[in-house]
Amino acid sequence: MRTEKEKSFAGEWYDPNGDPELVADRKKAMDLCHQINLLPTYSPERAELLPQLFPEMAASVVIINPIWVDYGNHTTIGANSFLNRNAFLMDEGKITIGEHCLIGPNCGMYTANHTFDPIERRTGVEEALPITIEDDVWIGGDVTITPGVTIGHGSIIGAKSLVNKDIPANVIAVGNPCHVLRALTAADKVLPE
Repeated sequence: MRTEKEKSFAGEWYDPNGDPELVADRKKAMDLCHQINLLPTYSPERAELLPQLFPEMAASVVIINPIWVDYGNHTTIGANSFLNRNAFLMDEGKITIGEHCLIGPNCGMYTANHTFDPIERRTGVEEALPITIEDDVWIGGDVTITPGVTIGHGSIIGAKSLVNKDIPANVIAVGNPCHVLRALTAADKVLPE
């Protein structure tokens, strides 16, 4: 018989409060977020706590306070990525942030999904669908990313967008709901070659 945590990573409906390991992991993450957010961004104490919150985070990642997560250990953050103020990673499911990503302030990534039936919602069951941000993605401020979304390599998501479906690689996408505005081209370069 599968644990509730195993069900969550299999994309099945599960009870997040029915597994002592999940409950303990959330409590640990809340405590770590609280401690981290009270410390100066570049303090040595904070630098020691961040890998406890994000065991799968490259050493070159920069995260600006405050940071909020449900678990932290369900999130992977690649080398040279930057998370600006007030990011919230609702990582009931796996969140993968690639290398060289720029995550704007107030970005919310939400993997949890609830049942449509109001009586079923009372039970607290949910499903967790992964979010993937591929390498070199720039996400503007106040962007919301919903369960199961992948944002392709090199793409840009405009500020205040609601990303509720996959976005292909190397495009600019904006809006609510987020849609592709245009492809990125050589004309977008500003530095001499």
